Amino acid sequence: MSTRSVQLVCLLICSLAISKTDSTKANESLKQEKGADHAYFVDKTIVQNSVSKGAVCLDGSPPAYHLDRGFGHGLRNWIILLSGGAWCRNTTDCLNRSKTDLGSSTLMLPFIFLGIFSKSKRENPDFYNWNKVFVRYCDGGAFTGDIENVDPVTNLHFRGARIFDAIIEDLLAKGLKDAKNAILSGGSANGYPAMLYCDHFRSLLPKAHRVKCLVDAGYFIRVKNPLLANVFESIFRDVVTLHGSTKVLPKSCTSRMKPELCFFLENIQRDIKTPFFTVMSAFDSYQVNSIIGSNIGEYIQARNCTESQNNAFKELRSEFLRALPKANDPKQRGVFIDSFNRHTQLELWWNKINATPVNNLTTIKVFGDWYYDRKYSYVIDEHDLPLPVYLYNNGTLKTRG
Repeated sequence: MSTRSVQLVCLLICSLAISKTDSTKANESLKQEKGADHAYFVDKTIVQNSVSKGAVCLDGSPPAYHLDRGFGHGLRNWIILLSGGAWCRNTTDCLNRSKTDLGSSTLMLPFIFLGIFSKSKRENPDFYNWNKVFVRYCDGGAFTGDIENVDPVTNLHFRGARIFDAIIEDLLAKGLKDAKNAILSGGSANGYPAMLYCDHFRSLLPKAHRVKCLVDAGYFIRVKNPLLANVFESIFRDVVTLHGSTKVLPKSCTSRMKPELCFFLENIQRDIKTPFFTVMSAFDSYQVNSIIGSNIGEYIQARNCTESQNNAFKELRSEFLRALPKANDPKQRGVFIDSFNRHTQLELWWNKINATPVNNLTTIKVFGDWYYDRKYSYVIDEHDLPLPVYLYNNGTLKTRG
């Protein structure tokens, strides 16, 4: 998880871990800190009936999401965002995770909606009045786990795939089944299930005019160059084994290669029939830190990277671009790839002040045009080295990197 994402979570938890009499003041303080005048808090919805289906978080508690209803002509439009948060790949990791809001709904607090969830028509012109759903991530396996047995010693449950099904079923009953337009999106680790379940999601909405999917900073790659660290393959091998994910992975992929390789979007995207869009930096901070080296963002911000580091950046960019869907059909496979060293774009960077442009185009504009079939774009920034990025609060610099 990126530094900014960690800061956002920490600020949220700290501001809400106070008495109810001070909650309004705390919420306003957090919104000011994030420079989000249009941000607002949404309470969680617990899917209680999921327990009988075995669809539970790591600790056995029922899953949860945050729903803000649409209005005006957005009443029948839905955007669902599967929240990110890396993976737990062994029992110790998952036990620790089960004691946080990434493993238990009992610890989940109201969540701040901003960015693509903003109600501001100026900041979020295409989606401001949609039904907005933020699905909490509490299984540690990118919504792919499905193991029936529970170890009585750890009491860990690996049921991510069931959680996805239970939450979508709950939302269908609340109006999603009548959607006119819909988006299934996922950030970071959960960009993967946004693509994995994309066609299934489309099949559940026969009345919809337009259903598409969106991957935000989740296109992690399996690097080939031995000078780069191929860390994600070992992570995915552990996740697939621990969570029993193989049964939900596409047979069209697992029949050709090892299950862990089917956790790479580049190996399943060719079989997805529903249009999807990928938003990511060629120098995504999470991917760069994992493959080239942690804390390298400090060198990027200071613009004093070594020749060796720059060569690694160029190689990583080349491999990343080769792994992306080809540019020959942007209607089905849109992309927006910039060069800014940060992770995810749909929340903090989805506003006019902090949007990171490529050739004077922003994700807000390009994705909106692509989704509504106004213009199909395949945008890739030409910089072959990472660019530092800055987060502003009402015109004042607040965060670097």
